[in-house]
Amino acid sequence: MELIWIRHFATKGNRERRYIGATDEPLDRAALPEKLRVYPKAEQVVISPMQRCRETAQIIYPGVPVHVCGAFRECDFGDFEGKNYEELKDDIRYQRWLDSKGTLPFPGGEGHEDFIRRCVLGMEEIMRRLLTEKCVRAAFVVHGGTIMAVCAAFAGKTFYDWQVENGGGFGVSIDEIAWEQGNKYFREIERL
Repeated sequence: MELIWIRHFATKGNRERRYIGATDEPLDRAALPEKLRVYPKAEQVVISPMQRCRETAQIIYPGVPVHVCGAFRECDFGDFEGKNYEELKDDIRYQRWLDSKGTLPFPGGEGHEDFIRRCVLGMEEIMRRLLTEKCVRAAFVVHGGTIMAVCAAFAGKTFYDWQVENGGGFGVSIDEIAWEQGNKYFREIERL
């Protein structure tokens, strides 16, 4: 089975380098690529419930059946939500979070391990359905953090090794039989 992981197109907050997680921000239409890259075809699309993912999926995969996975929402950045480095650099809590290399929970938000666990559980749930339906290729239009969490869990390396730009992502394949037997891993990973 092939899985196509795509980070949603840019929002205004993304362009301003803000922490946009729980904010349901639409795409910045002025920042859409003039010409779309060619994305692999998909039988179905799995998305986060956030508006930016819905809009991106409609642009890339018009008419393809869409399934919403609530577990694929972006991380809740809590008190840092909507802010950028310049606005946070003097906040001692932000410095503490940076010093932890992002492992501390966001004040008033979600913890790193909780976020990864949520994404992994969502992935396992979606895979059960895809395997039952004998899907050959599915696209996932989600958030950068979601891609990082899922790839770190199922493909190795660290969370931050899987960063992608808006509209970018990875193509991966899985061995369906191995997955069903509990050997849950991605193989043959290719950057889009």
